[in-house]
Amino acid sequence: MMAYRDAQTFRTASRPRLRGLALATLAACLSSACALVPGDKAYSLRDSQSAVKLPVKQGEETVPDNVKIRPITAELIIEQLAAAKPPRQNLAQDSFTKPAAPTKPANVATPVDYKVGPGDVLTIIVWDHPELTTPAGQYRSAEQAGTVVAEDGTIYYPYVGTLQVAGKTTRQIRELLSTRLSKYIEKVQLDVRMAAFRSKRVYVVGEVAKPGLQDVTDIPMTVLEAVNRAGGFSPEADHSRVLLTRKGVTYRVDIQSMYEDGATEQNALLEPGDILNVSDRSFNKIFVLGEVQKPGSLVMTKKRSTLAEALADTGYISQEKSNPKWIYVMRGESETPELFHLDGSSPDSMLLADRFPLRPRDIVYVDAADVVRWNRVVSNILPTAQTLWQLSGTKYPLFGGRN
Repeated sequence: MMAYRDAQTFRTASRPRLRGLALATLAACLSSACALVPGDKAYSLRDSQSAVKLPVKQGEETVPDNVKIRPITAELIIEQLAAAKPPRQNLAQDSFTKPAAPTKPANVATPVDYKVGPGDVLTIIVWDHPELTTPAGQYRSAEQAGTVVAEDGTIYYPYVGTLQVAGKTTRQIRELLSTRLSKYIEKVQLDVRMAAFRSKRVYVVGEVAKPGLQDVTDIPMTVLEAVNRAGGFSPEADHSRVLLTRKGVTYRVDIQSMYEDGATEQNALLEPGDILNVSDRSFNKIFVLGEVQKPGSLVMTKKRSTLAEALADTGYISQEKSNPKWIYVMRGESETPELFHLDGSSPDSMLLADRFPLRPRDIVYVDAADVVRWNRVVSNILPTAQTLWQLSGTKYPLFGGRN
């Protein structure tokens, strides 16, 4: 009997201890919630520099270092506007694939005469000598009736025989034929014209309306003309990222700067065998994360977007969850990453956001409000606390149903 009463007394005395243990466990969970609950901690970039080390270019090598956070102010925007138009660069300097000794692509500015090659068709006219003129019947085009350059680069012509013409211009071929025919004809009047261009091509692929081969003619073909011959850009084309591959070296051509800034040096003359690849806009993405209505990625239109536009396109910041005082822009595409902070607590700060241009691959982050982080802690801890509380009041059948 005495043993029974001692057990009952022990259980009665243990009840407040168990409940005290539950409360202590809850307090411990709250005190260490930063390590247990996701999304509860304030973003650590509220300091003057990044919390993690980033790859930073220092001299000739890249080293890990913390990056200073720059506030988005009127002074910063004025500084960026002044540096918005860097000195123009030629194709080799602006290339993605940088050769060991960059060389400027041939014929960037100076057109050259077309040189005949195997497969081309020539029309040869000798005045007052119809028997020597290339015949063209009523139902035959000049291309069908012309003189075709053989695979070895030669043609056959009466009184002259086999003549090497590959690599020569029509003017040089005319002078050569006139010299040879002058032995048989007095005062030779002769003309040589191109009837069909078949020997030289460039390849236009990517985001154009009609990708494929483009014949190189006696009219010099530029990058812009090749794109126009291919039907123009598709809706998904990136006008600033046209890749020109020539002899194993790839250069970037910025046609958008040609349109907007008059950078005509970007309109390079093409050579036979060049490959022109128009990239799509997938590279021009920006990422908006944190407490916004629709977090995710956005594709920039012609690489033009501001911080205000990015926030608006994602439904703007969440009024119930965000702290607009802490809006960050993280830029890591350059040799030295950059971090920017905007205090958006006042509505007129959006004027600064509208003047702050974003770049491809920028990350915009909107931090959560303090009360939201606290609610997340409580919502994650509360089920555990309730379970511990219920365990402290459980009746155990082994001891007669007592607590």
